[in-house]
Amino acid sequence: MNAYPQSVIKLINEFGKMPGIGQKTAERLACYILKLPGEEAMQLAYAIRDVKKLIKACTICFNVSEGDPCHVCSNIHRDKSVICVVEQLADLLTIEKTGKYRGLYHVLGGHISPLEDITPESLTIEKLLQRVQGDHVKEVILATNLNLEGDATALYVHKQLHSLGVRVTRLARGLPTGSYLEYANTAIVADAMSGRNEMLGV
Repeated sequence: MNAYPQSVIKLINEFGKMPGIGQKTAERLACYILKLPGEEAMQLAYAIRDVKKLIKACTICFNVSEGDPCHVCSNIHRDKSVICVVEQLADLLTIEKTGKYRGLYHVLGGHISPLEDITPESLTIEKLLQRVQGDHVKEVILATNLNLEGDATALYVHKQLHSLGVRVTRLARGLPTGSYLEYANTAIVADAMSGRNEMLGV
């Protein structure tokens, strides 16, 4: 028999749907919400509402933003000749935290994975190729994760870019093989960005 009221059970279940949140953590989060004063709890609810209502995908790079284009694409101080390709928004945020990169981004929206039924057409690769063809892009940095899926995605994108005459680089292997960029130490990501290598083998 469950000791929680139905409304609390529903809240626990919703927290439990989040990545990396187990049953115990979901229960702790729900108990934290219960202890909050009503106004503070509603601030969280309003913040979630506003994110879903106001945030949209940038039509250029697919970063999230309240405006279109996003704050990165519209920043006149960014180097528009370099595009860093990442799998997810979390990877973009990880690179931005290093403070070492001043170019633009392109968010693929995932990685190629036949087992998960994720094909190149499921990602924003075609939009990336259009950007490289249409803009004065000199370098594309492939910052996909250093695991099997990330490497396969990087290789596929590299092949598509080969005929466009743009320099293609990959993050240096100071990052552990098999690692996910969003969980990497900021200093390690900064070193990997600075020491990126030319991609060969097409």
